[in-house]
Amino acid sequence: MRLILTLLLAGTTTLAAQAKPRARELGIPFLGTPGPLNAITDVTGVEVGHTTVIRGDGRLVVGQGPVRTGVTAIFPRGNRSSEPVMAAWWTLNGNGEMTGTTWVEESGFLWGPVTITNTLSVGVVHDAVIEWAIRKKYDEFLWALPVTAETWDGGLNDINGQHVTREHTFQALDGARGGPVTEGNVGGGTGMVCHSFKGGIGTASRKLSAQAGGFTVGVLVQCNYGGRQRLSIAGVPVGPRIRGAEQCLSLAPPPTDWKKSLPRCDAPPTGAVPAEERPELGSIIAIVATDAPLLPHQLKRLARRVSLAIGRMGGIGGDSSGDIFLAFSTANNGAASADSLVTVQMWPNDRINGLFEATIDATEEAIVNAMVAAETMTGADGYRVYALPTDQVVTLLRAAGRIP
Repeated sequence: MRLILTLLLAGTTTLAAQAKPRARELGIPFLGTPGPLNAITDVTGVEVGHTTVIRGDGRLVVGQGPVRTGVTAIFPRGNRSSEPVMAAWWTLNGNGEMTGTTWVEESGFLWGPVTITNTLSVGVVHDAVIEWAIRKKYDEFLWALPVTAETWDGGLNDINGQHVTREHTFQALDGARGGPVTEGNVGGGTGMVCHSFKGGIGTASRKLSAQAGGFTVGVLVQCNYGGRQRLSIAGVPVGPRIRGAEQCLSLAPPPTDWKKSLPRCDAPPTGAVPAEERPELGSIIAIVATDAPLLPHQLKRLARRVSLAIGRMGGIGGDSSGDIFLAFSTANNGAASADSLVTVQMWPNDRINGLFEATIDATEEAIVNAMVAAETMTGADGYRVYALPTDQVVTLLRAAGRIP
């Protein structure tokens, strides 16, 4: 059945349409205490917006489709504020792009939103953010360099057709809101694949105890990395034990494409995962937000800890993977705009371990949330990527004693 409509879901930060339970609701155990929404928007002021673009099906025709892509926007202080935040970035493996990081590194501040899209749409989204800021008369932002990140959705999406437009970006920026954040096949994560299952956008948060500072840490990921054989959830190697749900083609394979090695979707199931998978070609972007008063060098320490969560899940930071992370703090408001001596607060380094733990734990849950929320998707050339079979995951975790 052909998809004849373009779905432009701007600002979809509500979970109303997200009927599937989240990972925690399935009984999957995670460390730490989540915030009320278990989302990056638990950090006061943070807003998220998505534009999702889905159009067409069947054979890939460059410039026509099928299209499975979009844009996600994250505002540290909401889309009506141009006040910068202290920030830092880190990369586990650099085969990817996050623009504006040179100035983040130099200045210690992030101006404006972070946007995430597909690899070949970085330019149009980057330029659209600048145009949007000019229209909003955000003078403080105009000379700064927007932070736009990407992962590759060229399996499911006609990525070479470059279907993301300035208008899609405007919709994500204008539609950003606080509250629950829609996950899975939305925004920049629409066409993404995670650990060989359908991936996309995921989020989670942690609330520290009063003794540890009472701060909140929120994480949002665009998950498009990893292989099936190494996938672990809650410490259990579930990937090699899941049966079925193998990537496949509903059409005859293209003659000169990596997809030609995939089985037909109508072929009898083999009952086992292939011993070898094609090389990892994906990436992951992670945005860490906190209200803890951290300086840029401390925020870089938080960004580094994202790598530990990816390793816990089975990621290796493969050679062709773009694993890039940015952390920001909403504390110390006004520190960037003062024209005289500035006084800022800093949480002491010898009490920062709780924030490290929160970052690791929230990142892990955000990745799993992305996979649990994502739905099976068929895209270009009939390429089909299945949703994570959560019933099998729960059974495997129960057998391992991780779920009662």
